[in-house]
Amino acid sequence: MTSDTTPSAHSSTYGRLGIWSGALRAATPAEHLELSDAVTELEDLGYGTVWSGGSPSLDDVTPLLEAAGRIKVATGILSLWEHTAEAVAAQAARFEEQYPGRFVLGLGVSHGAFAPQYAKPYSAMVAYLDALDAAPVPLPAGRRVLAALGPKMLDLAATRSAGAHPYLVTAEHTAQARAALGPDAFLAPELTVVLNPDLDQARTVARTMLTMYLQLPNYTNNLLRLGFTETDFEDGGSDRLLDTLFALGDADRVRAKAEEFYAAGADHLALQALTSADRHASLPREEWRELAKALL
Repeated sequence: MTSDTTPSAHSSTYGRLGIWSGALRAATPAEHLELSDAVTELEDLGYGTVWSGGSPSLDDVTPLLEAAGRIKVATGILSLWEHTAEAVAAQAARFEEQYPGRFVLGLGVSHGAFAPQYAKPYSAMVAYLDALDAAPVPLPAGRRVLAALGPKMLDLAATRSAGAHPYLVTAEHTAQARAALGPDAFLAPELTVVLNPDLDQARTVARTMLTMYLQLPNYTNNLLRLGFTETDFEDGGSDRLLDTLFALGDADRVRAKAEEFYAAGADHLALQALTSADRHASLPREEWRELAKALL
């Protein structure tokens, strides 16, 4: 396990920091222009990877790849229930031709509440990876990461992909994931940030966002494994839960939380800057700039 905050070999590939956002979508020409400008700025600020959040399609990431020349673009996370492996492999092959080395497939099993066909998620993931390997142009393991939380999926991530991109996790989970993945796999947890020196206000924003996730067993079961209790899930989450899951407060507190994750074994942090409960509302560009100043 990484015991200090020295950048790993993966950090030179993916960057030490990335940006995760569900608002990285463009439905109109004006939004497309703003999105292109924002991604170019993220690259200029020094972020290494941009994560298209909230169950994106590969069509959603095309404008992100078009917008800049170096930054990697990843899905965070594409649901295997919504896209066939054959179609994903074919589009990933086109991305590789047009934007060599820049696209990373983040793949997950989503949640029963969002996928009516949800069943045997581990077996479904194994079958999907088999199909990616068997495609006319296979998607190599080194260009995909899994949304792994539990031990079985982490083991699968270690053997069938570049590594893991877990969402809504703690530094303790990161240490456990590093131990399960081994020293060489890529580990890129998402970390939600509320940049607000007023901790009560920051917790209010985080709590409103967290309420939805506390209805999803994949997340609550993982938190229970980490030692939280059902009491911690009441009323949108206890202060203890919020302060452990999120980076809340001013830049110094956010930096300290990031260092906890690095010390636990993270190669890369995918930062989700939250300014309101609606994480799809707008691009939090000022917060991205502040985080770059504090952490890069």
